[in-house]
Amino acid sequence: MNRPIPVEQALGLLQENALTLPSRQVPLSEAAGCRLAEPVISRVTQPPAAVSAMDGFAVRLTDVRAPGATLAVIGNAPAGTPFTGLLKPGQAVRIFTGGHLPPGADHIVIQEDAEISGDQVRCLRGYAAAEFVRAAGIDFSEEERLLDTGAILTPAALSLVAAANHGHLQVTRRPRVGILANGDELRPPGSELRPGQVINANAAGLSALIASWGGDPVDLGIASDSMASILDHVQSADVDLFVPVGGASVGDHDHMRAAFRESGFEPIFEKIAVKPGKPTWFSRRGAQRVLGLPGNPASAFVCAHLFVRPLLTGHFALPSLTATLAAPLPANGAREEFLRARVHVSPQGLLLADAAPNQDSSLLKPFLTANGLIRRPAHAPAGMTGAAVPVLLIGQL
Repeated sequence: MNRPIPVEQALGLLQENALTLPSRQVPLSEAAGCRLAEPVISRVTQPPAAVSAMDGFAVRLTDVRAPGATLAVIGNAPAGTPFTGLLKPGQAVRIFTGGHLPPGADHIVIQEDAEISGDQVRCLRGYAAAEFVRAAGIDFSEEERLLDTGAILTPAALSLVAAANHGHLQVTRRPRVGILANGDELRPPGSELRPGQVINANAAGLSALIASWGGDPVDLGIASDSMASILDHVQSADVDLFVPVGGASVGDHDHMRAAFRESGFEPIFEKIAVKPGKPTWFSRRGAQRVLGLPGNPASAFVCAHLFVRPLLTGHFALPSLTATLAAPLPANGAREEFLRARVHVSPQGLLLADAAPNQDSSLLKPFLTANGLIRRPAHAPAGMTGAAVPVLLIGQL
């Protein structure tokens, strides 16, 4: 139990012990950021029929292959009011974007290519193939599975399910995530500091990350270096996932694991063979989980991306891209390592990964420019400039 386990094994144990949350039905207006408790199946076909992509005239392609064709305008087809008659040779129907093509029409002459005179329209150019028509079902079809269980309802997803004619959705409650800092030396941001005291800088950033992953962050404050203080914070918190930060190493004042064991949490793993973040640990009690992070800022942030994010998103395989090293890397040690890096596209179109020169686990400033993590296996040989490496994006490319 005390031996560090590989990253993939840790992720597997997280998946085996994933959060289980109750579901409820909510209107779309309350669903933003929630996670689906069941798949979304479309109730309609979109578009339901062939529609015009532009304002202009619905015609038969065979009538307008040569420029200069003059057609009789026999009606209108605005969006929402289809023209019900049959379009015959030599005829056209005035149509607007989103309007259903009348029976017999298979092409749109856009209004920029048309010259109107009374109830006739002259086509100024010829067409070799049908244009400006959106086929029925080009977006999605009735009974199509649009979103899977666990999908986060982003603005784009909400627009999609609204178009699929769903007014309510079955969603899981956002997981409440309690962030608990630990250390006699810690003080909240904005404090007057005495010698030996430091600011609790982790909670603000972790809260923002948790919210971005669909969680509801709860700041549980700062527990002192005593079992009694930690137990008081733990027992009074109503959360689904505890994320204690610090107090998990091997020092005389590191009581965090023991306090959670005292509260009835069963250890799942206690260390991970990863750099940074070896002291990361995981326990459970009933439906509650606790994922303990190291206190060093870089370790906490990297391990939040590696292990907290999967618990909140339900995606336990680490997403990876292949990039090219912009500078050489030394050989790696006995633990799998995740290096903070700037990932960018070169003028030649190469995806480059440039590791931060200082990977000290106490540093926060490198995260301002780091948008990725270079993943290096245990005992990896030195990496030469131009070598291919896997990277995990943690920010915008």
